[in-house]
Amino acid sequence: MAFAGTQNVSSLQKDEAWKVNVRIQGCDLDNGYLCGTMEALNVPLADTPVVTFWEGEIVDNKNYTFFTGKWEATPEDDIRHWSKFPSFAPLLSQVEADGGKSLDLSNYPYIFMRWKEQYFVNVGIDCGLTIAGFYYVCFSCSDGSINGFYYDPNSRFDIVLTNFWLTNCSPFQKLELKCSNEKHLGFTFSSYQLQ
Repeated sequence: MAFAGTQNVSSLQKDEAWKVNVRIQGCDLDNGYLCGTMEALNVPLADTPVVTFWEGEIVDNKNYTFFTGKWEATPEDDIRHWSKFPSFAPLLSQVEADGGKSLDLSNYPYIFMRWKEQYFVNVGIDCGLTIAGFYYVCFSCSDGSINGFYYDPNSRFDIVLTNFWLTNCSPFQKLELKCSNEKHLGFTFSSYQLQ
């Protein structure tokens, strides 16, 4: 499954827009796992598009809940980031009450995930970008769009899902993706169809 969109980066110095391509290359719904690559084009300080490999967790309340429990994210960080998605609002009170464990998300029209970039595929770690954080992600089953928010415990600012942020900058970043598969009738993962 392929997605394309724009990563908007706003900082005190300037606003920029990067083109971004995401490909989901594997999915195991039984274990709440998916993986893929992200490619950011026209990134400042990079001579070439920057590609990373990421692994993701699907919030299904069987394998993963809305509380991250790692990567230095506190429950407060989790609630703050998930609450930025309008689609999370109906779930908020139950997540606050029991972590959302009693929610049945199997027919919910959105799929919530976390994506953690593991390594750079085509550039070295000295490329001027960092992959220290992770992404809170929301996939819309109705239109195939992806939005998300970036969390980095080393950053003083919340950053909206972007894939990358420049070292020594504190930008606000937002990634918005649309499905780029041709002739789609619903959205599918390898063993699961989203209608």
